[in-house]
Amino acid sequence: MKTDIQGRKDIELLVNTFYDKVLKDKKLACIFVDLTAVNLSYHLPVMYDFWENIILRRGAYEGNPMHLHRHLHHLTPLNEGHFRQWNKLFVLTIDELFEGNNASLAKERALSISAILRQRVLTNRKN
Repeated sequence: MKTDIQGRKDIELLVNTFYDKVLKDKKLACIFVDLTAVNLSYHLPVMYDFWENIILRRGAYEGNPMHLHRHLHHLTPLNEGHFRQWNKLFVLTIDELFEGNNASLAKERALSISAILRQRVLTNRKN
């Protein structure tokens, strides 16, 4: 039986499992490995903080996801397919690992954040 997302360890499991999928994915891996050479030892703890803040309303995240994704888009143009695949893998990862209110909240917030990022990054909107 699956449990709900309850604490930092669950967030770390979610993020680590998700990035394992991303790094094996034909559409997304090139962004993280080839084009931007993301330092995962730095990036993953930032993502733990981000998602802990988003899902559990606690955590030490400080940053601007919009700015970072605009910069990424400048390095390698993102498209609708990138966002769709990210959404698919993130929701799949949550569904494989968890169930419950926080798991549902995580999916809702992830899709909402993704939609805002997609709209503003792909249309180059400032706000």
